[in-house]
Amino acid sequence: MKELLQKLRKFEIEIRKAVDSRLNGNFNSLFKGAGLEFDDVRSYQYGDDIRSIDWNVSSKGHGLFVKTFREDKQQTVFFLLDVSSSQTIGIAGQRKLDIAREICGVLTLSAIKEGGLVGLFAFSDKKEKYIKPGKGLSYAYQIIRSLFNYEPEALKTSLNNAILFALKIIKRKSVVIIVSDFIDSNYQNALGAMARTHDLVIIHLFDPDEQEVPAIGIVPAVNPETGAKTWINTSSIQYRRRVREQFMENLNILNAICRKEQVNMISVNVREDYLPSLIELFKVKRKARKQSGVKRGA
Repeated sequence: MKELLQKLRKFEIEIRKAVDSRLNGNFNSLFKGAGLEFDDVRSYQYGDDIRSIDWNVSSKGHGLFVKTFREDKQQTVFFLLDVSSSQTIGIAGQRKLDIAREICGVLTLSAIKEGGLVGLFAFSDKKEKYIKPGKGLSYAYQIIRSLFNYEPEALKTSLNNAILFALKIIKRKSVVIIVSDFIDSNYQNALGAMARTHDLVIIHLFDPDEQEVPAIGIVPAVNPETGAKTWINTSSIQYRRRVREQFMENLNILNAICRKEQVNMISVNVREDYLPSLIELFKVKRKARKQSGVKRGA
């Protein structure tokens, strides 16, 4: 665990340096949601949005007053981590679940260092593990240890149930980061609801063999979520095309909902260095905030 923590700290520092140098010091943009809280009222001034008028105060007869807001500095970052069996696909040390845990660990350290609260919900087709939001470096290490020591109990996936459960337990507007391969169906409505309620970020993980199956002849294959064993001809053009089409269909569904709901998303090939992808995540998050007109922290 000591070596793992050193690796995650090293990666977090590398990301921070890269973002600070390439993006003009906006490292914390990923963890600055659009959450605003009521601050005070002041006299109406020409040009103020009439929708901000506080009619209860203004009705007292002392003129028009508008509500003022301030950005909620203590941002909550909440991870939804898919730990179903489809996440175990890949080579040793570079399975989707291995990389998912590392990414959550690196971003947990980043969020904690920005003064935020961090929580986590690991899911399969059941509620696997819930860690309520907390703050401080020791709390970050507690989350990371739980991430790497926990062994999932179930095999299947239910993104829909996981997202609906998260919507119930996350009470305040938060940055919600879903880390999954999104090999599932019927989750689009729940994902849309999450995007409209919270500041949603999608990290889509895939193994290249899921997109382009290597042609190695007839081999046994076991469905990781059902345990069913079949023999497949990986050299078959039809089979390879079907696998590629299924991968693209799943990805297109996810891309479509992200475009519709204006969700920030990155896809991570688990056999490649994921640090450039995480740096890109900060970049697209910064652009989105700029376009939305939300004032960013320094």
